[in-house]
Amino acid sequence: MIDEELAMKVEEAVRLVAAEEIMPRWRRLAADEVAVKTAPHDLVTVADRRAEERLTEILPRLLPGSVVVGEEAVAADPATYGRLAGDAPVWIVDPVDGTRQFVEGDPGFCTLVGLAHRGVLEGAWTHAPALGLTARARRGAGAFLDGERLVAGVPEPGRPLTVAHAHPHYTSAEQKRVLARLRVDGVAPRECGSAGLEYLRVARGELDAVAFDWESAWDHAAGLLLVLEAGGVHETVAGVPFALAGGNALPFTAARDEPTARRILSLLSGA
Repeated sequence: MIDEELAMKVEEAVRLVAAEEIMPRWRRLAADEVAVKTAPHDLVTVADRRAEERLTEILPRLLPGSVVVGEEAVAADPATYGRLAGDAPVWIVDPVDGTRQFVEGDPGFCTLVGLAHRGVLEGAWTHAPALGLTARARRGAGAFLDGERLVAGVPEPGRPLTVAHAHPHYTSAEQKRVLARLRVDGVAPRECGSAGLEYLRVARGELDAVAFDWESAWDHAAGLLLVLEAGGVHETVAGVPFALAGGNALPFTAARDEPTARRILSLLSGA
């Protein structure tokens, strides 16, 4: 479904939209350009909306017959999420992953695009314009960061496993209780920033695993394929891979290797 030519065209589109719609607004947002969605920490900006609108225009033209599932479109019409279970190829878009960081003027945000077909991830693009990083992956063809192949590798023996987990701003009391099981000897947990950038850190071998407890496909699609194509794994507490369309047993992990994933899931399940 995705050849190198299409992969490059998607990357060019993501870079263009970030340059025209996101970066001119970074550290220049007016008060009326930021809004609260469902909770005080769930923000949306004019940059999120404009970037998603532009990508929704561009991406289906690159792959005729494809559709888009974007974070802001789903916020406006939740039924749009059902496209993930359909037969058409689906572009999964998070225009600004790490909106809180973007609003605060922090460079730790990125644009995420994944392409899936019938639940199978085919392509992934992660672009962090303020950090100057662009990663992409194609199913079966590897993952690359600015042209260099990504290899997740394995954790260093004897060193605590580094794990980024869901931020407490976005977790319930029960979710916090489950994630607290990671606070044991041999594991060094911390709160996550942009999910897309945390997945990239796993694919680069800079972070051993992530532990997340929400299903929004736009946060996970691009990163999951990056990790897989870098040699890593992802799995839920039910012992099966994470499913984009939902219905997963949560939490789940993406890790540099299978033993790390098993260790994290064992802790999260209370085994």
